[in-house]
This record gives sequence, structure tokens and C-alpha cells, in this order.
Amino acid sequence: MPTLDDILEHVGEFDRFQKQTFFVLCLLSAAFTPVYVGVVFFGFIPEHRCFSPGVAELSQRCGWSLEEQLNHTVPEWDGRGSSYNSRCRRYEADWNATGVSCTDPLGSLVGNGSTVPLAPCLDGWVYDSPGSSLVTEFDLVCEDSWKLDLFQSSVNAGFFIGSINIGYIADRCLPESPRWLISQGKNDKAMKIVSDMAKKNQKKMPSHFEDIKFEEEDCGKQKPSLIDLVRTPQMRKNTLILMYNWFTSSVLYQGLIMHMGIAGGNMYLDFLYSALVEFPAAFIILVTIDRVGRRYPWAVSNLVAGAACLVTALIPEDIHWLKVITACIGRMGITMAFEMVCFVNTELYPTYIRNLGVMVCSSLCDVGGVIVPFIVYRLVEVWHDLPLIVFTVLGLIAGGLVLLLPETKGRVLPETVEDVENFHRQSAPKAKKIYLHVKTAEHD
Repeated sequence: MPTLDDILEHVGEFDRFQKQTFFVLCLLSAAFTPVYVGVVFFGFIPEHRCFSPGVAELSQRCGWSLEEQLNHTVPEWDGRGSSYNSRCRRYEADWNATGVSCTDPLGSLVGNGSTVPLAPCLDGWVYDSPGSSLVTEFDLVCEDSWKLDLFQSSVNAGFFIGSINIGYIADRCLPESPRWLISQGKNDKAMKIVSDMAKKNQKKMPSHFEDIKFEEEDCGKQKPSLIDLVRTPQMRKNTLILMYNWFTSSVLYQGLIMHMGIAGGNMYLDFLYSALVEFPAAFIILVTIDRVGRRYPWAVSNLVAGAACLVTALIPEDIHWLKVITACIGRMGITMAFEMVCFVNTELYPTYIRNLGVMVCSSLCDVGGVIVPFIVYRLVEVWHDLPLIVFTVLGLIAGGLVLLLPETKGRVLPETVEDVENFHRQSAPKAKKIYLHVKTAEHD
């Protein structure tokens, strides 16, 4: 008696129907990418300082170079303008006043022994960048810098809300899994999809069939429930670890991208280098996933990402090329971890609750996306590489937790919660076979 797996193999495992579905999903992913990483470019924060009326005219009259002008007119200028006062405060002085000295302009304005008070930037900012971004267009710096964080957080909040509401609409655009439909007692729909697959793949189905059902008659229809995700010990452990890894992957992946935009080098080249490492990351996964397994490459990728963040934070700023290399290694590691959590998440839940489990766990990805702008852009004001220390801690913990999950290489996908509970044992769980009952012609 043929099983559902036999029928699916007969109609084509990766033929025209599957390739068409795969292509549609790739198009959706390609459209999603610019929104996900666009903050690097339209949220770019160039070096900036307060605009002070009269400074340009005074500089021209005195014949100052740009560096001399900044030393005389910008508070706490250290050659880079990295302090808060040099970016967000200006001297409360009238640079248009007559008699301003070219050698000691501040002294001539307030007198010897006096201190020039500082004031907020009331007339805007000067940006050391030829291009434009949201930051330069709307002056999202200093007291208004949190608005950029809120903007990116709102994007990820939209992903989270959309995954709950729009996700159910999106499910209507792609066919359901026949195996899942059968677990819900929707055998007719399952057979219709199998027939459509055979038709699009130009394969011929068996001429007569009645129904598809589980080998065990008492399986019945299983309704997915949130409680099922944490009802038993193994399910609870899997759920909590997967949720944390989704959160960590999102924070590190987006965080490294955002941090690269404020690293101080050539933003476009740095982004290109870090993007190129995703190709070897995918290749390493393809090579190791069926040879080594899922758990160890996944754990190592998290550990590598965390360690690379720590090394990047400790490298001096003047060795920028080395910081870029270690940051790229970190991104390669978290890229592998991100792809692995997407893959393994589906293998650790039984069929009837698999979609719900992936949706709940992956929602932590959007939660991480909401938080990470505040982690990056607020902590850099304390110490430029402080976000990398936070990423280090998150990545190392994630790598350790992955080792607590069962290995799924060579295992049959679980059909019930009982299969998941037995996953940690050496023996593979018993496969629930789905048989196709075939009517045969009666012979006289």
C-alpha cells in the first residue's frame, strides 16, 4: 500500500510546481530586503556640528582653514568632533560683532578669564556629508535623535503586526502542505493539491484512489493550540530556546548592519564586504547540514558571531581594515545562525502545530527588531563599541542554548507531541505513515 511520501515522490519532489512556489517566495524575500537593511543608507548619521551665524564670514575675513575655524568656534573640538558638546552645543556668542580677534575670538568677545556659555543648536546643523538622508533632511540628531530609532522600530513593529493579521491572508496565495491538511482532517483538499501538483509537473497520478488517512485510526483531527507549545517539558524547552535564538539572530543581524553604518569608514564598501560574506555562509550550511548535522554548525555560528563582536570592539579605531574583517566574520556567523533557526524551527514541532510554532517563535525576531535601534544608537553615545559587547553576550548565550536542543539530522519529522518528547532519545521516532487507499478493478 503506497504512502503519501510515495505519492509525493511520484508527482515530483522538486519539479515545476515546487520551483514555481520557490520562485514566488524568493521574489517576496527580495522585496523585503531593501526595507530590512535600508536604514544603513537612509538613516546614515554623518558628522555634524551646530550652525553658528557669522562664523563663515569671520572665517573668510581671518583667512582660517576649516580646521582652524572648528578649533576656534566649536566647543570641545578634538579634531574629530566626537563629543556631545561639539555636535549638539554651540558657543553663545555674537560672531558678527565688530572687533572680534582672529587669533583669540572667544577671548575678545567675553574678556580674559571668562567662560563662554553654551547654548543649543537653534539655527540648525552643518553636516560633513555631500549626500542626504532622513537624518540630514529632518535634523534627526542630538535631542531629536530618538526619532530615527523610533522610525526603524516602527518598521519592525509593522512586520510584527502584519505577521499576525496579513499572514492569514498571505496563506491563501500559496497552497497548504498536504501533510498538514491531512492532520487537520481535510483529506479532500490534500488530494486536490496533490492532483494539482501532478498536473503542473506533468505527472500521471494513480488512476483510482479513495482517501488518505493516518496509519493509526485514533489519531483524529488535532487542533493547534498555544498551550501545546509549552505543555510538555521537551516542547517547552524547544519553544523557549527557539524564541531566544530568533530574538538573538534578529538583534545581532540588524545590529551589526546598523553599527556598520556608524563605523566611520566608507559606508558603501563596508556594507558590500559584509553582504558578500552571506554567500560563503550559505555554502557552508549546504556543505555541513547533511554531513555534520544541524546542532553543532548552528551553535558554532552563534559562538563565532559573539566572539567576532567582542574582537571587533577591542580592535583600535585606527586599524579600521581589521575591524571590518572581524565584523564581516561576525555577520557571516549570524547569517548562518539566522538561516539555521528558520530551518530547524520547522523540524522541532509536530505537523499539526508546526505553522503556529514557527509563527510564535519568529515573532521574537520582530520584537528584537523593535529593540535593536535603541540598543545601537543609544549605547554608542556611551561608548561607540558598547553595542558590540551586548551582541557578544547574546550570541554566546545563544550558542550554548542550541547545544541543549536535539539533533534533527536524519530524523523523521515529528507528527505528534509524543514524537517530540522522544526526539532526545537515540532512536528515531516512529514515523506516522499516511496511506493511500487504492481501488483496484475486480476480476471475474
